[in-house]
Amino acid sequence: MNLPNTLPTSLTHQDSLLTVNIHDLTYVPGAAPGSEIVPLFLDRENGIWVLYGRFQPGTRLPKHFHTGTVHFFTTKGEWNYLEYPQNPQTEGSYLYEPAGSIHSFAVPDDAAGPAEGFMVVYGANINFDGEQFQNIRDAGAIEDGILAWFRERGLPVPPYISPKSADHKNRG
Repeated sequence: MNLPNTLPTSLTHQDSLLTVNIHDLTYVPGAAPGSEIVPLFLDRENGIWVLYGRFQPGTRLPKHFHTGTVHFFTTKGEWNYLEYPQNPQTEGSYLYEPAGSIHSFAVPDDAAGPAEGFMVVYGANINFDGEQFQNIRDAGAIEDGILAWFRERGLPVPPYISPKSADHKNRG
């Protein structure tokens, strides 16, 4: 097979990198008391959401079912799934969750500080209150909630990355 000797023309040329830094962004209240998130990448069309989260001691997220896979890297603190107390996630832990996983996120009440981490989620979380359906959280619901939170406060829209605009700093 003969391969070309030159690089192909880029169809997605950019004048600068699509990058954000969590230290330059505003944390938004998360889905549960004690949780805060920073949106990094939200793609509602493909159902991909990338967030940095901070979870205070005692934080509990509702039991949820993942329609897609999840990658979670813990950068600070400790947390676990209530269903898997024997597998605590601590600073430096990487967790892969296959589609169809069901669990309840929790930070121990006596944790020394908040748990923090970077997550890449494909698909939706189907959330439950006990055994009863509560709601669906996907990239679109998260984006709508974040945009509403900023607009209600008269704040500029945060500079997360979205495939719908290469100019991610000027989303309106």
